[in-house]
Amino acid sequence: MKITREQVIRVAELAHLELSEAELDLYSRQLDSILAYVEKLNELDTTQVQPMAQVFSGDSDAENASAREDLSRPSDVASAVLHIAPDPSPPYFRVPRVIDR
Repeated sequence: MKITREQVIRVAELAHLELSEAELDLYSRQLDSILAYVEKLNELDTTQVQPMAQVFSGDSDAENASAREDLSRPSDVASAVLHIAPDPSPPYFRVPRVIDR
C-alpha cells in the first residue's frame, strides 16, 4: 500500500502540524515503510496462534513477574500543585489558549 502525499498532508492537518516539503517527503517514506512492514506481517499464518487476553501466560513465574494488586491509595497532590499554580481555579488549572482553530 503506497501512501500518497495528500494523505500525509491530511494526517498533518488533523494533528494540527505544519510540515515543510522535506518533512512531507521524509514522513511519506517513513509511513510507506511502516505500512509495508504491516503488510508483510499480514502474510503470516496465524491460524494456530491462540488470541491473547492477558500478557501473562498463566505460568506461576510469569504471573508474578511484575503483576501486583491494584490498590487505591489516598493522595493530596492536586491541592499542593494548585497551591503553586499561577492561575488556579480549584479543582482546575486555567491555562492560556494555544490552538486558535
